[in-house]
Amino acid sequence: MSILAINSGSTSVKYKLFADDEKEIKQGCIENIKDHFTAVKLVLREIGDLRDLAAVGHRVVHGGHKFFQPLLVDASRLFELEQFNDLAPLHNPYNLAGIRAAIAYLPQAKQVGVFDTAFYHDLPETAKFYALPLELTEKYNLRRYGFHGISHKFVMIEAAKLLQKKVHKINLISCHLGGGWSITAIKNGLPVDTSMGFTPLEGLVMMARAGDMDPGIIFKLLEIMPGELNRAKLDQLYDILNKQSGIKGLSGSENYLTFLTNVSLGGRAAKLAFALAINRLAKYIGAYWVELNGRVDAIIFTGAIGSGNPTTRLEVMKKIKCLGELPVLAIKTDEELMIMREVKEILNNQ
Repeated sequence: MSILAINSGSTSVKYKLFADDEKEIKQGCIENIKDHFTAVKLVLREIGDLRDLAAVGHRVVHGGHKFFQPLLVDASRLFELEQFNDLAPLHNPYNLAGIRAAIAYLPQAKQVGVFDTAFYHDLPETAKFYALPLELTEKYNLRRYGFHGISHKFVMIEAAKLLQKKVHKINLISCHLGGGWSITAIKNGLPVDTSMGFTPLEGLVMMARAGDMDPGIIFKLLEIMPGELNRAKLDQLYDILNKQSGIKGLSGSENYLTFLTNVSLGGRAAKLAFALAINRLAKYIGAYWVELNGRVDAIIFTGAIGSGNPTTRLEVMKKIKCLGELPVLAIKTDEELMIMREVKEILNNQ
């Protein structure tokens, strides 16, 4: 039996094929895609023989208030999942496009959605709720959903192995730093707080997202942007906050390694962006250290930036040295392997 894990983005489709013993058989990435049907067809062509394929696992960023377990997906479920596209418009529509293509080309295989938000379903109410009128919260499910959950769960399990501790007894602060940046406090193997919220826009300074800011800025931007308040104007503002802000907005850099070079060369804008990003991350680590009562087994850095070039994590650790000598783990995440494990579990429980 083999399981295919697919991570469909807006311009690329990553995949890994696993045997049921978790051995990786093949992996690849189709980039600069025109459409997801063509991309998935190319994936299947690269893989070749799929006669023993049992299931395809798909990363789905947002499951809303409804989906918080791995889900067998068919056409009717796709319609339900579409209702949450507006909560993660940079991800969910493309995740679902990949599922549609896989259903079309692999009708014999089970299709399973694995949700980034699922890891955070049982957050404590103090972390889950916003200080909004309760009737609005309950009517419209306005809560912190959290993101990068597949990655944070994977590195939690890997950290427990490295530290030779049981998962249900481990306390961690996990930092996922890639295109998006998020941080999670984990107590006894369960998340108790996380930086991303109702959408992936909240929290840390990211490559192109603004992260935390005064909501009053949104009203001010709407006031100064030309034109009547309409859908187009809201879309323009959403684009500013999600695609034109963060490190890119402050420094003009879109590539993080190029950005670090600019920081080392002393460019004012780059230095400012780096200082803001590091400062925000350090503040969150300090807050989560308090939430965990100072009982932290390790701080994990993952994601392409977190577990890659050490400059960022070394700067963060210098900033928080007042917390003591905390073990630091740089762990490369493997979201596709975590997806495979979730799919295997749902197959075994059928």
